Amino acid sequence: MSAAGGGSAARYDLPDVDEFTRPYWDAAAGGRLLLRRCGECGRAHHYPREFCPFCWAGEERVTWEAASGRATLYTWSVIHRNDLPPFGARVPYVAAVVDLAEGPRMMTEVVECEHAGLRVGMPLEVTFREAAPGIAVAVFRPV
Repeated sequence: MSAAGGGSAARYDLPDVDEFTRPYWDAAAGGRLLLRRCGECGRAHHYPREFCPFCWAGEERVTWEAASGRATLYTWSVIHRNDLPPFGARVPYVAAVVDLAEGPRMMTEVVECEHAGLRVGMPLEVTFREAAPGIAVAVFRPV
């Protein structure tokens, strides 16, 4: 994530979009979650990398694929204070790690759920929050 400037207040929730990650962010803006899958060992991974983090296969063996959007809650923390813009305006919020149905774990946020209702293993589905015009971030909500 980067602090985007350009004359406005710094933001710490915006990604650094480059040529390699553009397919991921373009899909997210369209409401789709992408993963990378290795054609050598068959394993999916997230965050996107140009190589397989499991067998080290090169970029020519690792491709983008659509994720189902299904996940289960692995762990979470309710954040009550965050001084970095724009997070302070969102507190309290739920920072979480989810297990995607395809296997990888993903850092994210759980939304649309009472904090007392959170449970390890609860089923979740992806939804997207617009972070800036044309930039959406994957977050998860209870099924």
